[in-house]
Amino acid sequence: MEAHAFLLQLFLILVSARIFAELFARMGIPPVLGEVTAGLMLGPSLLGWVHMNDMIRLLAEIGIILLLFEIGLEVDVEKLKAHTFNAVTVALTGVVLPFAGGFAVSRYGFDLPLLTSLFIGGTLTATSIGITLRVLRDLKLTHTTAAQVVVGAAVLDDIVGVVLLVLLADFALTGQVSWSHTLRTLGMLALFLAVAPLLASVMSHFLRTYELRYRGLPGFVPTFIIALVLFFAWVAHLFGAPEILGAFAAGVALSRRFIVPFAAFIQTDERFTEAVNQQMQPLIHLFTPIFFVSVGLAVDLTVVHWNSPAFWALGGVLLLVAVASKVAAGLILPRMEARERWRIGVAMVPRGEVGLIFAELGRTAKLFTQDIYAVMIFVVILSTLLPPLWLKRMTGSEQESSTPSLRERDE
Repeated sequence: MEAHAFLLQLFLILVSARIFAELFARMGIPPVLGEVTAGLMLGPSLLGWVHMNDMIRLLAEIGIILLLFEIGLEVDVEKLKAHTFNAVTVALTGVVLPFAGGFAVSRYGFDLPLLTSLFIGGTLTATSIGITLRVLRDLKLTHTTAAQVVVGAAVLDDIVGVVLLVLLADFALTGQVSWSHTLRTLGMLALFLAVAPLLASVMSHFLRTYELRYRGLPGFVPTFIIALVLFFAWVAHLFGAPEILGAFAAGVALSRRFIVPFAAFIQTDERFTEAVNQQMQPLIHLFTPIFFVSVGLAVDLTVVHWNSPAFWALGGVLLLVAVASKVAAGLILPRMEARERWRIGVAMVPRGEVGLIFAELGRTAKLFTQDIYAVMIFVVILSTLLPPLWLKRMTGSEQESSTPSLRERDE
């Protein structure tokens, strides 16, 4: 693509994302849905003015990396550790239930081939950590117990998703599972998770020390932070982990609540962390909408056969499985308030770009026919758009119930 054509597409993406986000926010709808809607409007589903290409995909990747860095910066590691059991329970249940349900419905309910059914189950296991955490942030719920559990569960979901993708890809290509490849992937993931936070904390310590003592030139902090985040995203890819886990590790390392047993000598400075957060906000707000617009651009609703009874039968059942299985993963948690369990379950429902990746892999491997691919697109897009509205309604109802009436206030 020539430069002038790409610049026009980038202009359309940024302007439409801001317009739709503002409109949705004024209507009381999570702004992230406005950005996804902007992608649907611009992409092949409606106007066809913008199509996904390598440049947009790269900018979108930077957007989600920066968003995960921001989440890592705000995460309370002590609370995260306190809710490890709940996070692991939600993550594993949220993988097993949708995978088993999707496979059983496809294989035994609609008599689809074995590999196709496995890939349908794999697609339903996905959780879009970007969309989930953006909605929680927009609703100002990032410091709640539910958010801490969702952060841990979503990160684990990404790790499990990588392993599952390796297993299914091997099975699709060779007809058998390469356990050596799978174990090697698991080992690399474990090594990255052990090394990355410590390495990131040491690098951020030197950055903090230099800035406080020598006061670098204007733009020094955001430039170095961007470089650090991108470097750890690359390191994560090198270890076979999702790039966003590298960004998350970098954010956690700079967090004012960061604690590493082997790096207790590194003292965090809350003023420096706050300065980092303030200086990074403009860049985060610039790039993250590109990611959410790209989710809409990646969807082609024209392939959906809206008049087909078979489409509605399979799509309706899979959508029910997709929603119910993730919600159930939150509801099974013991010793938590009902509203927190519901919030966790609903927050884990969005599939977003992760579900689209699974669906696209099934299509390119010729395991999904055009009809089944259309069903999966339908399930992914609805399971992405409905939960933010659900969370918004739940939060609004809770606020209304906790607000005293005029008579109560007078009394």
